[in-house]
Order: sequence, then C-alpha cells, then structure tokens
Amino acid sequence: MTDGRNQERTLVLLRHAKAEQSQDAPDAERPLTARGHADASAAGAWLARHGLLPDVVLCSTTRRTRQTWHGVTMGMTGSPPEGGPAGSAPVVRYEAGAYEAQPEDLLELVRGVEPGAGTVLLIAHNPGVSLLSALLDAQRADPDGLRTTDLVVHRPTTRWAELAPGGAPITARHTARG
Repeated sequence: MTDGRNQERTLVLLRHAKAEQSQDAPDAERPLTARGHADASAAGAWLARHGLLPDVVLCSTTRRTRQTWHGVTMGMTGSPPEGGPAGSAPVVRYEAGAYEAQPEDLLELVRGVEPGAGTVLLIAHNPGVSLLSALLDAQRADPDGLRTTDLVVHRPTTRWAELAPGGAPITARHTARG
C-alpha cells in the first residue's frame, strides 16, 4: 500500500436501503424490506459498473445497514463479500458510532481510514450521512438530502486524515432501485 500522498481518493456515501417500519423491534434491529434488498443489490451493481469497488467499508452496526452492505456485495460480484482492487475483499469496519452520528462524527471515521485506501464506502443513516455530504460539498449537495439507497460520490482533494469541510467535491450521484 502507498502512503496515500499522490493517489486519487473516492468517498462513496450510501444511505441504507428501505427498512421495515416496526413498533415491535428496537430501531437498530429493523430489517430491510424486499424492496430494500433489491435496491441494495442495485447499488452494488451500479458501483461495479462505475469501477467504484471499495477498499474500505465503514458500516453502521444496525441490522438494516449490515443487510444493505450484504446486498451491495451481492450486486457488485454476485456473491458476498468481494470487491476492492483485483477482486480482493475490502476491509470492512462495523462502526457503532455511525448510528445516530453527527456529520462531524462520520468525518472523523473517514479521517481514520488507512492512508493507502483509494475508495471508501460509508453506509450510514440520515440525517448524518446527508449532512456529511453537504459538509464536504455544500454547493453540489442535494438540499433534500439522501433518500434510501442514494449514493453520492465525493473526490477528496487531500489525504483521508486531512479531509475537511468543503474538501471533497461531488462528482456523481445515483438512486439505486432494484
């Protein structure tokens, strides 16, 4: 791995797929709906088509985000969990702090990524993930925020550890639907 000084970096923000609305289970345990599973797979297929296979995945620990990641891997490769350069499996970090996180908290998670990582996928929740996108590129961020299974591609202009507000222009966005 390189030290990350001169390499291109890509940060993909993904809001989890559509989850069941349940009064019976704790919020963190809500599973994806059938549509949510299909949309997560469609998100993975979109990432693969655009050469955005992650080296590192930062994923909230909730059931719906973990299921979203599983669906994304299925969509990228047809079987879990491949990705990264030359088909190598990405480093996956399940982060409890990504649940109910403020955008600054999510930014800190991204800053902690290994310097040599080229593409990072962050799977998280609203409002934090939408606010992080706006923090990184206020001019191009969607004022309505991310909908379920929305992907926003940011291109950081610095090393991960130095990522700051305004430091990652949006270059693409996509709403995955299966």
